[in-house]
Amino acid sequence: MPQLVVRTLVRADVEVVFDLSLDVDVEAVAGRRLGVRAVGGRTSGRIGLGEHVRWQARLLGVVPISHTSEIVELERPGRFVDVMRAGIFAEFRHEHRFEVEGPNMTIMTDRLRWRSPLGPLGTVADTAYVRPALLRLLADRNAEIARRAEGRR
Repeated sequence: MPQLVVRTLVRADVEVVFDLSLDVDVEAVAGRRLGVRAVGGRTSGRIGLGEHVRWQARLLGVVPISHTSEIVELERPGRFVDVMRAGIFAEFRHEHRFEVEGPNMTIMTDRLRWRSPLGPLGTVADTAYVRPALLRLLADRNAEIARRAEGRR
């Protein structure tokens, strides 16, 4: 199963970073480049344990897709996990970890695992499209979290 691990340093308190990571509005801003928007479940504000959000986007800018994630584990302010409940993937799990690195410094670690459908075709899609798209989404998301947490405009 493919996996991405991305570590991001944010110059802010761990609780601030944790709360921003649960904010659906941050995700929506970060996903604009790929046309991601929240259309069901929790569509704004901070999502909590047992809640879900349905995301909608356009694959390759054309094909509409949706992805419903649910928060299945939440240990404030150290970690939370969201998993796909419905969507294009055969399986999708995103673990978010937060560690104090020093005064007003937080390391966010995203560990994303997924399994694409369609066997060998899915494996080709993972390399050609899925991995780069997920890396872009994580980079945009983490940059938006850092921008807000660090008070940059």
